[in-house]
Amino acid sequence: MLKIILPTIMLLPTALLSPPKFLWTNTTLYSLLIAALSLQWLIPTYYPYKFLSNWTGIDQISSPLLVLSCWLLPLMIMASQNHLQQEPLPRKRIFISTLITVQPFILLAFSTTELALFYISFEATLIPTLILITRWGNQPERLSAGIYLLFYTLVSSLPLLITIMHLYVKIGTLHLPTLELTHPTLSTSWTGMLSGLALLMAFMVKAPLYGLHLWLPKAHVEAPIAGSMLLAALLLKLGGYGIMRVTLLMGPLSNLLHYPFLTLALWGALMTSSICLRQTDLKSLIAYSSVSHMGLVIAAGMIQTHWSFSGAMILMISHGLTSSMLFCLANTNYERTHSRILLLTRGLQPLLPLMATWWLLANLTNMALPPTTNLMAELTIMVTLFNWSAFTIILTGIATLLTASYTLFMLLMTQRGPIPSHITSIQNSTTREHLLMTLHIIPMFLLILKPELISGIPS
Repeated sequence: MLKIILPTIMLLPTALLSPPKFLWTNTTLYSLLIAALSLQWLIPTYYPYKFLSNWTGIDQISSPLLVLSCWLLPLMIMASQNHLQQEPLPRKRIFISTLITVQPFILLAFSTTELALFYISFEATLIPTLILITRWGNQPERLSAGIYLLFYTLVSSLPLLITIMHLYVKIGTLHLPTLELTHPTLSTSWTGMLSGLALLMAFMVKAPLYGLHLWLPKAHVEAPIAGSMLLAALLLKLGGYGIMRVTLLMGPLSNLLHYPFLTLALWGALMTSSICLRQTDLKSLIAYSSVSHMGLVIAAGMIQTHWSFSGAMILMISHGLTSSMLFCLANTNYERTHSRILLLTRGLQPLLPLMATWWLLANLTNMALPPTTNLMAELTIMVTLFNWSAFTIILTGIATLLTASYTLFMLLMTQRGPIPSHITSIQNSTTREHLLMTLHIIPMFLLILKPELISGIPS
């Protein structure tokens, strides 16, 4: 574990001390090297925990998420190059080091075996994200977006801290493998119910559950491209991962807790998909689509079967890559037309034909076309939900239909139609952008060949 965390921390002096000419090359190549090293975590093993130390251990649930977070750091650095070109050198260095600072915290949060350390790193990821949004956002509204993010996260996660302390007092340890072996301490009493609610609430806000999701579209729309990628691909997954970890500890809690979350998650998938059909803002549309996808993850995490966990796991990984790619594409449009409004960025296919190919690929993966892991995940989750209660097929079916329709709506609005009169000349797409899209899409096509790597089932 340290052999990844230490190089990641040593990326900081690399970013701060590299000569100006090699700043981007050094940081990108170094982080790509770390990403390549992190692939060793995917090696299957018969042990429940790999690379176990006192504080960290990697099991089947956390290893795909860890590799994903290592993989996205170079991509975020590559995506941010263009909009930082005009900035002075010290500011570039600070931006890259903010991105790098998030990384060790995310790695710790995913790999820790201690609930207290998990809470600390879970909260610490908030600070660099906040800096990214409030300093490098595009519009003055970024301050209100930052305040939304801060208060939603803080209000929801303070009860989590109190419950963790309460658990510690009752059991005497917060070590996750030990907690899984003890009897469920949260009984069906009122205290147990409220503790379960407090444990889940922080992750529900982070994931986000429909109804607690209002910070997400704001934060996404105002964040710079690296901030959007970080939020969509990694910080949302912290919520899903936390739900999967914590529901295992709680034992079979009463249905009073699970029903509202399940209904909200599935109803929210439906509602946010229909909100997407009426969106005018491209980044906001992608943000709402990730709310609907994470709704499925929450629903799967709530029913706690092997199948549902593996479906949630695959959906988290494939959604991380898909939505990150969509944000990159939205950003390439934004850098050329300086507008996120769908009506003002129509008809880009004749102007940027290669980018149109990437748009098509990204949208097809977003609507879960057959040879992608997205389809596998959504089918798995739908089957488990159907097995749990037959009526859920109505909600999930309509949600799938709406997902397909808003995805096609997004594709047609950006690529087809008359070119607006104010677009007279547009710069070509660069090799850097094509490489960025390739690095997003290659893992997705490769993972369907061996999906057990990310399915969370002990191999």
